[in-house]
Amino acid sequence: MHKFEQMFRLDGRVALVAGSASGIGRAAAQGLAAAGATTICADLNGAGAQNVAAEIRDAGGRAEGLVLDITDQQGVDATVSQIIAEHQHIHVLVSTPAVNVRKPLLSYTGDDFDKVIRLNLKGSFLIAQAVARTMSEKGRGSIILLSSIRSITVEPGQGVYAATKAGLVQMARALAAELGGAGVRVNCIAPGVVETPLTEPIKSKPEWYQAYANKNALKRWASADEMAGPIVFLASDASSYVTGTVLFVDGGWTAIDGRFQPPL
Repeated sequence: MHKFEQMFRLDGRVALVAGSASGIGRAAAQGLAAAGATTICADLNGAGAQNVAAEIRDAGGRAEGLVLDITDQQGVDATVSQIIAEHQHIHVLVSTPAVNVRKPLLSYTGDDFDKVIRLNLKGSFLIAQAVARTMSEKGRGSIILLSSIRSITVEPGQGVYAATKAGLVQMARALAAELGGAGVRVNCIAPGVVETPLTEPIKSKPEWYQAYANKNALKRWASADEMAGPIVFLASDASSYVTGTVLFVDGGWTAIDGRFQPPL
């Protein structure tokens, strides 16, 4: 097989996907497995992770499911050690878990703030740190963190969420700078509006849902499956010289003004 025919393949590699029970995490796990990776489906919802792993196996892929709380440092370290003991390496990490407390900033409580920061930023840091240590020892790896269009553009009610997504970008850049010499690449995916369980409340409000669709160039929402291709790209050798960057998968949301369609 010519090298350009296999550059998107992940045969022989092990991918850990945190938050894989639903949404973008589920699509990422399925996409990585379809590209040939042995995929470890991890989620706080252990039954959901097992179900996704079973779906992958039913489709002919290799996968297993496990329970993981990325905010639990001891649990994260133990899970990474367990995977290394069984598979010798983690070649790819995708971390997707996130939460939003949708409130004006002046209404935020300290507990609200801690809840969003603890999962979105600290949890992502803990799992990236643990996996990066073993990747550095092995001299190879790709870490993909899930940022958002909210890293650069925000609306009322998403201030702290947006701050975490911007923070993830800078953390990924710092990791890329520190780990590049060890052969580890670190990048962010920044989705736009994606139909997932997290955005289900918006879908139930037609005016709100359509306003978001109209804001981007493609005039529609993305499916979670549309995130799988960019994730496989960043996981594979097709992106071997890509690190410290943000790949916006937003239908053109951040590229256009969107307030008015001038007559041309």
